[in-house]
Amino acid sequence: MSSYKVDKDVESEETLNDVEEEHDIASEREESSEGETVVSSGEEMVFDNLSDDDSSSSEDELSPAVSSRKRKISRPSAVSPSPAKSNRSASPASAGSGKGSVKKKSIKRSLSFSVDMSNDKWHSADEPDIEPTQQQFRPLRTPGPQVISTASYSPLQFFHMFFSSRVMQKIIEHSNAYGAKCLAAKRQSWCDISLKDFKSFLALIVYMGLVKCFNLTDYWKKSDIYSLPYPVQVMSCRRFLAISSALHLSDPEEDAENEKKKGTAGYDRLFKIKPLYKDIKEACQTYFHPFQNISVDERMVASKARNGLKQYMKNKPTKWGYKLFVLADSLSGYTWDFFVYEGKSDTKQGKGVGYDTVMRLVNEKSLGTGYKLYVDNFYTTPMLFRDLLSKKILACGTVRANRIGRSTTAAPRGNIRWFRDDNLLLVEWKDRRNVLLCSTFHKAFNGDKVKRKVKGGDGVWTEEEFTVPPAVLDYNKHMGGVDLSDALIGYYKVLHKTRKWYRTFFYHFVDIAVVNAFILHKHVAKEKNEKLMTQKEFREGLCSDLAKAGSCYSEVTPTPELLHLPKYISDDGTIGRRKCRNCYLKTPIECVLCEMPLCFVSTRQCFTDWHESKAAEAECSDSVGKISKAQKRKMNSAKTGVDNTWMEPVEKL
Repeated sequence: MSSYKVDKDVESEETLNDVEEEHDIASEREESSEGETVVSSGEEMVFDNLSDDDSSSSEDELSPAVSSRKRKISRPSAVSPSPAKSNRSASPASAGSGKGSVKKKSIKRSLSFSVDMSNDKWHSADEPDIEPTQQQFRPLRTPGPQVISTASYSPLQFFHMFFSSRVMQKIIEHSNAYGAKCLAAKRQSWCDISLKDFKSFLALIVYMGLVKCFNLTDYWKKSDIYSLPYPVQVMSCRRFLAISSALHLSDPEEDAENEKKKGTAGYDRLFKIKPLYKDIKEACQTYFHPFQNISVDERMVASKARNGLKQYMKNKPTKWGYKLFVLADSLSGYTWDFFVYEGKSDTKQGKGVGYDTVMRLVNEKSLGTGYKLYVDNFYTTPMLFRDLLSKKILACGTVRANRIGRSTTAAPRGNIRWFRDDNLLLVEWKDRRNVLLCSTFHKAFNGDKVKRKVKGGDGVWTEEEFTVPPAVLDYNKHMGGVDLSDALIGYYKVLHKTRKWYRTFFYHFVDIAVVNAFILHKHVAKEKNEKLMTQKEFREGLCSDLAKAGSCYSEVTPTPELLHLPKYISDDGTIGRRKCRNCYLKTPIECVLCEMPLCFVSTRQCFTDWHESKAAEAECSDSVGKISKAQKRKMNSAKTGVDNTWMEPVEKL
């Protein structure tokens, strides 16, 4: 979980100067140069009129009396420069083959913050500021969990609020249809997934977030290094991989209809995740209502799939993946609303990605009024803050230094300068670097102070107090809601590599459901003065509850269904035959537990021979133990007709 303390070098740089991290490949926004603004009282300012594509050139200015200066737009020439005249060195691709992309020249436009920086407009901390009008907090519902406070809930019951039986059944129907469709082309029959099977599958998904293995099959290995008994008790490896490969979130027939519209306006890029996407968003908003402080930020879901939705952000910890814009509760990190960024065409109002994102997530009709929204410098514009204020939503956010200008001299640490234009306050505070914030509900200075360690001339570190604007203190405290949610997900995330892009979103939606369920548990437990579970304990309880509600979970001794016994593959012995694992001839028999096709006839004892061989120890990772003498007697009795009524339990490894 990242911190928003502006006194640290790295975090200040990320908050204000790290412009490139907000840019991605799909949106193709020009990069802005880093720089720090240093402002000192009574000194003349020098402007660098820069802006970003996400801000509108028609925005209202903070100081309408002064018009912004325009620069000539430098556009790339239609004719490429000759090698002798070109100042740019060729890339490795272009130098070797004559091919390669030509780097676009950045286009500079007028400032979104066009501020008159003259001395009569800026004020120091000694000059009093007008207290802005505070909106009364009127949420649509009581903030907090929307559940019965007197009732007791298990981890599974909290999880079912997001993954209900109806949601699971919908996924099961679509997965069965997709699995049958895929196997029909191979002339094989599909074994339908039941609700209990799916709960066992989810139990293992959550378990894999707690216990990490390099490959999925490692969870069922019987070697001394692994030997994990829990996955074997919940589900066989073959069945788990079959469900994983058939997992589908939408109707395959409707998918085919949507694919026919590809290239047209009616094509939906998110169609394959839409059913679960809508259900999770609806559940997140149903069972919780945010407190007064909320934040909007991006989230990256790691993926390197060849898909047009994938974004690249070079300065993010997760550089490649799908970008989600998230609205989270600042206090708990609860993910209340989100949407998947589809690229440049996703903007609707034409006022920039940042503006459209905030207006889409912050809806006063579902939230209420009087909320305090915190955003970073990617979203902050005067137009956005004024439009939010018209909806009775207060806002505070950092401002990029290159949108204001630069000075040539440094200011002392703790220096505060502020500028007010009607309801908008622009305040600048000098810490180790300059911090610029814009707010619609803060006062410039309230007399607050903050302690900082300062290195003296003799090399000794001492602690000193510096004045600080209240906007900085509140921003540090409430901006990290999305980062807190990302941290909770990242500790035990269930995401793993998949061949289908939409399954990546399925695993992320499971993560959102588990973390939100855990946050609900914490709120309910605090209200009832009960002991709080850690997230690890909560996930362990959820995993156990899902496994017990699943199909073949066993805690004590293996039942006859978990022994190595022969069974017919299908009802008709002539249909669905497979190659024997031992002799490679066709057989209608397979093992109940490890699902290996093996001959079980009088002339070929492949079933017994293979289970006693070393190949079984290496390949039969689904088994809970080696074949016992009791099983041999039972198989022999089935052939000879002699009834052996007793059977010893399978020896556990």
